Amino acid sequence: MRQSITELTVHGRTHHYIQSVERLSSGSYQETPEMNEPGPDSLPKASDAKTVENALNVLGSRQNKNLLARLLPFLGPAFIASVAYVDPGNFATNIQGGAQFGYLLLWVIVASNLMAMLIQTLSAKLGLVTGTNLAEHCREHFPKPVVIGMWVVMEIVAMSTDLAEFLGAALGFQLLMGVPLFIGALLTGLATVLILGLERFGFRPLEAVISAMVALIALCYLLETTIVRPDPIQVLHSIFVPRFAGAESVFLACGILGATVMPHAIFLHSALMQGRIVVRDPARLKSLYRFEIADVVIAMGIASCVNAAMLMMAATTFYQTGHTSVATIEEAYRTLEPLMGSAARWIFGLSLLVSGLSSSTVGTSAGQVIMQGFLSMHIPIWIRRLVTMAPPLAVIAWGLDPTRTLVVSQVVLSFGLPFAVIPLVMFTSRRDIMGDMVNRRSTTAAAGFIAAIIVVLNIYLIYKTVAG
Repeated sequence: MRQSITELTVHGRTHHYIQSVERLSSGSYQETPEMNEPGPDSLPKASDAKTVENALNVLGSRQNKNLLARLLPFLGPAFIASVAYVDPGNFATNIQGGAQFGYLLLWVIVASNLMAMLIQTLSAKLGLVTGTNLAEHCREHFPKPVVIGMWVVMEIVAMSTDLAEFLGAALGFQLLMGVPLFIGALLTGLATVLILGLERFGFRPLEAVISAMVALIALCYLLETTIVRPDPIQVLHSIFVPRFAGAESVFLACGILGATVMPHAIFLHSALMQGRIVVRDPARLKSLYRFEIADVVIAMGIASCVNAAMLMMAATTFYQTGHTSVATIEEAYRTLEPLMGSAARWIFGLSLLVSGLSSSTVGTSAGQVIMQGFLSMHIPIWIRRLVTMAPPLAVIAWGLDPTRTLVVSQVVLSFGLPFAVIPLVMFTSRRDIMGDMVNRRSTTAAAGFIAAIIVVLNIYLIYKTVAG
């Protein structure tokens, strides 16, 4: 197998990737179309080129390294998407859920993350197989009025997402550094622009930084869990015995679902897979897909453990000690020290800050993908960052409760889920789009069942909330 540079346009920019040239059984080579000589600004960065080269070597069975070394070139996209699953919205809903209902809603977290694994796998497959992201498929296959309507809904979802993430990071700065919330918001905007600037160095540096931030969040909650020591019997019972306790628990369950299965992450993941590693041979494409499934399972598994640890921390620290009125992130931060010591408080604050910064960065990228995919319109990402700072700054200026705003934003996200999940299931179930990589009937049935659960839960939420 030889290699060549392949030109692809992703997110409105032209990139060049190392492309494998497959050797046919006849002994000849299947050459890719001849390309113009790539310019110096569009050549793959050294880290990207090395990652793609290593991935192609693994797919070509020319590396006999250990499993982790073989997996490494394929890890990254799902970790970026997984940031959406450990964002400040999760802090707010999980703290409220744990403080008010103890371990009751642990099963919702586990079920939501299992749903997320399947949905994110389908999203990755769509971008990997077709080279087109979910929003672009919607623009191509749906009537224009439907496309415009979906774009409006998803922009509202993106704004709600960014509101939660931005407020969370600003709260993190305020709690750790003692700065006013408004200053924390400005610091958040500056930090996310700097992190987004890593894209100019290729996809691998940004993947590495975001993955490191996810690892730091996971480490923080591993430490929190060792400090609070949740009851394992109650934890297992709550995971395997699904139940609710009134309309408020349903409201929080819907918020947990909205904070866990994230619409913007579904759109983003398909875009992250576009042209990252390109192979044409069907057997190697299936092998590549299996590696990407591993990426999703590992990243979503970590996110699931973090979410469960959040709720267990709140249940053990607040619910079981009678502090059931702790319903905000600020209260949780201040109450942790007298109950569990200063270390628990600082670890909590650090995890919140890192969560907000990483998820706000990813949320801005997702909003860019949504706008460009639906409307084929591109704006500089720093302009989008400035525009999306307006809602959280308005919340701060009006003195609204940040935690309540975070929870409401997660419920808005849950209402946006059908607009992402249903088209995803439709497209990945069509052989004319996916070819031999079309969903199995069992996969389509499972994904359709998830979509139905989301719709029914939203209807039930409206009924219970309106009925009292």
